Amino acid sequence: MIAPTRLLFEIFSSDILPVFLVAAVGFLLARYARVDVRGLSRVSLHGLAPVLMFHLLITSHISGDMFGRVALLCLIVTASMGALGSLAALVLRLDRQTRIGLLLVVMFSNGGNYGLPVALFAFGREALAYATVYFVTGGVLTYTVGVSLAASGRSSLRTALAGVARIPAVYGVIAAGLVLSSGRTIPGPLMKAIELLSDASLPVMMLVLGMQLERAVMPRRPSAVAAAAVLSLLISPLLALGAAHLLALSGPALQASVVQASMPTAVVTTIIALEYDAEPAFVTSVVVATTALSPFTLTLLIAYLQRVSG
Repeated sequence: MIAPTRLLFEIFSSDILPVFLVAAVGFLLARYARVDVRGLSRVSLHGLAPVLMFHLLITSHISGDMFGRVALLCLIVTASMGALGSLAALVLRLDRQTRIGLLLVVMFSNGGNYGLPVALFAFGREALAYATVYFVTGGVLTYTVGVSLAASGRSSLRTALAGVARIPAVYGVIAAGLVLSSGRTIPGPLMKAIELLSDASLPVMMLVLGMQLERAVMPRRPSAVAAAAVLSLLISPLLALGAAHLLALSGPALQASVVQASMPTAVVTTIIALEYDAEPAFVTSVVVATTALSPFTLTLLIAYLQRVSG
């Protein structure tokens, strides 16, 4: 029990505490400086996130075959969680907006400001490359499927799909693909600007989380919050382990993929929920609950993955 206990403390001090310290700044900005959370969330959603994805893609070094298998695992887990979330919404008899919020929080995990550091800390730099592939794939799904879900609560499916075409993150991925396929290098000054914007993305997401926490209220459906936590922290890792073995992933690829799938709810879901009014209070409650509980589930999972894949 000594190693898991030490790991729990290190995960908390290295990965969770810094997130909440930055979020606390956002909380204070919203409470005392009256900073507009919608404006900052739009900066993150439309300005910083696409640059982050572009930068991660063009700087990652991984074979096409392994890229495809890790990306497919992310697709399988996301689709399975969507199906289970829909079933849970039926059982809980959630209204349309809360159902959409539940799907957002169970389908999209915090693979960026939480998952990437944990993958690096627990399994090393080789695993970080695979964790980046999962994060980028999840990010594409978040800004396409996630935005479509969120927008569909207030508009038709056709309008929601049209809205996806206006999400810059999609074009960031397309641009990265063009750069990689052409073999061209990015000019130095432009690359420096890309790096600066990419580095700014995750801290801004954490600030938005803190600003959302300042507006948090008790959720109307605590049972839905509990269901989301169980699905995200307990069921998703099991699905990821099964999918990883099905796709013949092993070593750092398996470790990074499963850990990414086991992260708490993505911070960016609070941004999307706020932007499209998809029960942002409920979504924020799930983000907080899953993030607070995640060190306990992740400690056991990481210990298991280090033993079976080490």
